[in-house]
Formats: sequence, structure tokens, C-alpha cells
Amino acid sequence: MEIEAQAGTACSGEFATMSTMIKPGSEAGFGKAKGSDGPGIRSDRVRRQIADQIISGALRPGQELDEKKLAEAFNVSRTPVREALRQLAAASLVEWRPHQSAIVAKITPSKMVEMFEVMAELEGFCGRLAARRMTSAEHAAMISIHKKFRPYVRARDRERYHVLNKSLHEAIYAGSHNQYLKDQASALYDRLAPYRAYQLKRPDALRLASEEHQAIIDAIIAGNGDEAYRLLVDHVSLSNELFADLVAALSSAESESGR
Repeated sequence: MEIEAQAGTACSGEFATMSTMIKPGSEAGFGKAKGSDGPGIRSDRVRRQIADQIISGALRPGQELDEKKLAEAFNVSRTPVREALRQLAAASLVEWRPHQSAIVAKITPSKMVEMFEVMAELEGFCGRLAARRMTSAEHAAMISIHKKFRPYVRARDRERYHVLNKSLHEAIYAGSHNQYLKDQASALYDRLAPYRAYQLKRPDALRLASEEHQAIIDAIIAGNGDEAYRLLVDHVSLSNELFADLVAALSSAESESGR
């Protein structure tokens, strides 16, 4: 079982300001917008950057997304920011509030359970199909990604592990050779990403998760779809203990943010 790491201190209870979250000219911002960029291109860039920060945990559930501050940070007008936030609301990453600032979407405990259940089944189904449909080249690419985890596991580097982890899971989604399934799995992975940090803070969590990855890869390459399905469902599913820890940590973070 695995709950992936977030960048930063997603549940430390410390909320950074928007200006420190997204700095003009930094990797999180765009610097100066190109004059040749149309509104659609600018809004898409803003959308991707905000989504990245939500997924990484830099922007946290319940945090306000002030249009003016975002526009200043990205060096664009408020129009592409507003359009980006509407698109993120359609993807359930942002909660749109008329006449108020949008906020990073929060998930209730009951909905979180439901979403993790669906995520586990989607990943398991991807693994089952990948075991039947992946090509030799896709096998090699998956193995190559898995080897890149080794230095992060040794260094206990949760942040870099988190970034690479998505690449491995997306390789499995792609290996299903079912574009609709791949899109649904990727979207739900992103939606749950801010909530998937906790297990990897436990002793040996990175090593155990990497070992689970190896078993999943072995099952896929062996063409054992039933085993790949079972391993992926176990890999993603929330245990009762872990769910309780997750809810407690989120409640603590929300209390801290309200002070």
C-alpha cells in the first residue's frame, strides 16, 4: 500500500502566502508573459502551474486563490487567471465560489474513501490490461523509470520520489492501451495527490513502496493480469489505520490555518 509524498510540508500546519508560493520568474511562475501569447495560451499556462502546485501540496486544501495576487505572480491580467480557475474547478481541483475567492478544493472523509476505492480499482484495471497489452519497449521504459527510484529510496528523498512516482504510474496507465481509462486514472491521481503523503513519512516507507513497485512490474512483464490487478489495488488502497491518521492530520492542518 502506498500514499505518495508531497513536495514541501503539506501537513505542517504552516500556510505560506501566495507571493511566496508562486514567484514571478521562478519555476512556479512564468516570468513575463510573451507578447505573442494569446489569452488561451496564457490561461493554459496558469492552469498547469496552479494544478502542479495543488498536486505537489504547495497550495493546500482550503487555501484561498486570490485572482489579483495570482495575476501579479504570473505577470498576466486577471482574465486568464479567472479562466484557469474555472477550468480547475471543472476538474474538481478548485472550488469556485461566486463573489468570493476560489479555494483549493477539500475532500470530506467519506468522499475520500470513495475516491480511493475508485482509484484502487482504476489502477488495478490498468495493471490487468497492461499485463496483456504492454509492448517490450514499454516494459523497458517502465523498468528504466523504476531504476531511477534507487537513489531517492537510499536518500529517503520523498519529494523527488513523489515526482518520479507519477511517471511510473502513468507508464502503467499508458500500458493499458485504453485512452479513456488512462485519462480517468490520471485525473483521479491528480485529484488525490494532495492527500497522498502520509505513509511515506513512516520508517522504511520508501523502500517498501519501491518493493511493491517491483512486484507490480514483475507481474505485468510476466503477463499475469490477475496478480498485477491485486498488487495495484493493495498498493493504492487506504487501510483503516492510515485513513484515521490522514483525517487527523488534515483536521490539525485546518485548525492551524484558521488561527
